[in-house]
Amino acid sequence: MTAILGISAYYHDSAAAVLVDGNIISAAQEERFSRRKHDPRFPEQAIRFCLDQAGLSISDLDAVTYYEKPLLTFERLLETYIGASPRGGRSFVAAMQTWLKEKLFLKRTIQQKLQTMAGDGQAIPQLLFSEHHLSHAAAAFFPSPFASSAVLCMDGVGEWATTSAWMGTGNEIKPIWELSFPHSLGLLYSAFTFYCGFKVNSGEYKLMGLAPYGEPKYVETIKNNLIDIKNDGTFRLNLKFFKFHRGFRMTSQRFHALFGQPPRDPESDLKPFHMDLAASIQVVTEDIVLALARSLHEETGAKNLCLAGGVALNCVANGRLLREGPFDNIWIQPASGDAGSALGAALVTWHQHFNQTRTPNSRDAMHGTYLGPAFSNQDICSYLESQNIPFQSQNDEQLFNSVATLLDEGKVVGWFNGRMEFGPRSLGARSILGDPRNQDMQSVMNLKIKYRESFRPFAPAVLADHVQNQFELDQSSPYMLIVAPVKKELCTPMTQEQDQLFGIDKLNVPRSSLPAVTHVDYSARVQTVHAETNPRFHGLLSAFHARTGCPTLVNTSFNVRGEPIVCTPEDAYRCFMRTEMDVLVLENQILLKEEQPKASQSDKTWMQNFELD
Repeated sequence: MTAILGISAYYHDSAAAVLVDGNIISAAQEERFSRRKHDPRFPEQAIRFCLDQAGLSISDLDAVTYYEKPLLTFERLLETYIGASPRGGRSFVAAMQTWLKEKLFLKRTIQQKLQTMAGDGQAIPQLLFSEHHLSHAAAAFFPSPFASSAVLCMDGVGEWATTSAWMGTGNEIKPIWELSFPHSLGLLYSAFTFYCGFKVNSGEYKLMGLAPYGEPKYVETIKNNLIDIKNDGTFRLNLKFFKFHRGFRMTSQRFHALFGQPPRDPESDLKPFHMDLAASIQVVTEDIVLALARSLHEETGAKNLCLAGGVALNCVANGRLLREGPFDNIWIQPASGDAGSALGAALVTWHQHFNQTRTPNSRDAMHGTYLGPAFSNQDICSYLESQNIPFQSQNDEQLFNSVATLLDEGKVVGWFNGRMEFGPRSLGARSILGDPRNQDMQSVMNLKIKYRESFRPFAPAVLADHVQNQFELDQSSPYMLIVAPVKKELCTPMTQEQDQLFGIDKLNVPRSSLPAVTHVDYSARVQTVHAETNPRFHGLLSAFHARTGCPTLVNTSFNVRGEPIVCTPEDAYRCFMRTEMDVLVLENQILLKEEQPKASQSDKTWMQNFELD
């Protein structure tokens, strides 16, 4: 037996993953256990879970692999600051304090952490270091269903690489080319995220959701001033407009002058200007991704493409790449950000360090990305009874029919089922569910349950066998990473008066028979649900379909704004009681809000105190 632990940490979204003989046993993000969103610290709790799931201790491991090479990152920082000097002095001092105190000595720090976990006198395994984009590429290709594939990785920055192309064949991944910092598509998108008032490294999906409300008026302004895009999709940024490479802010005064406004203050009103900017940078991003993919296809002749890196979470670009791109098949790592690189680091160790063969799975090797903790009915009942919480236990058939009826009645349901998902999406294990036919469901969920911006769209979870009846999509999308148009026969044409509406005014106009999941551009971020990977969520959808004729539910992550997705039954109950959810399902236990004790004063004031993201 060969056991490998992969780790990502000390930047954002720290995580751990364990392989045994090349099989993915467990993977989880530290934030789910610490309850600190985007927790960058050493993922001790995630490691403990992953090892427990595999029945291992630290001493049983054959290798631990960190997802990147810190010294190369330090080299990049030094060269960048020297090149920008004398500007960026304050930022340089702040960065050096962190590096000289902690990050330069990560090898020793990680070994000490592992030794503490193993216990005094216990052996610890060898510590290896992958490279940032190699870890992304490994996470993209090795779990994919393809024997060979081109691989495209796009993010903010690794050690030096910001965009890289690879060719995966068998158990090998070979680099083809890369673009280097500071010329970064991820950082360009993050600059607009910052400028529009959202938080970098977590608010990019908000900018993507805002884009359909605007018009792409600034595409040429961006292309003529901020970025030089070549025919093959490669590009160079005009650094006069940015400060991310030499300061604390993403954009410079020249950037603000170009668009005629200072950056938006977070939580201030969104204006049509911000919607138009979001639409414009989204188009530019899609154009670059398409051009890079076409060049990579021409260069490799590959039929398949794998994607990873933070930009691969841009599901609108993914949908366009699927519809207009040159590849026959696309597979996207569901944990495409840095958390997924923990898995990639472990996989590259198994296949390329230990030189182990690879046999692709016809679906993929991610087990539906349900790789986190699960809790038994006995665990859940013990917790509920210890807290004197009212509940009913039902068998699966009773439960599915009961919940389908409640959803049909317009109730919002917290659904806690099986192993927790690995990655940023909730896929029917830690989900909040609603009826997509309900015109008010989007605003109810956004404002009364998720406590987030009203413009944010919700995703549909649809029975895989029925996806083509609901959406213009002819392949599976199990990880909610592809946006597709709603089927035309389900759409409702806008009146001439409605067509004149702009921005958020568009929000309340129903556009289809699935208004709660149809975005203002008649699109939806689709999740296909498969009995093979999540039989209980599939069972619930089937019961809802049998009752209503609709094979789709609204599916959003089981959390509120500013908090990580729930991990434990305790987390789920706390979230349930602090929101206006109507029903909570914990495996085979069903809890009705009307039967619960009234919230304590601390719960009532909680929403005034939590940190907004």
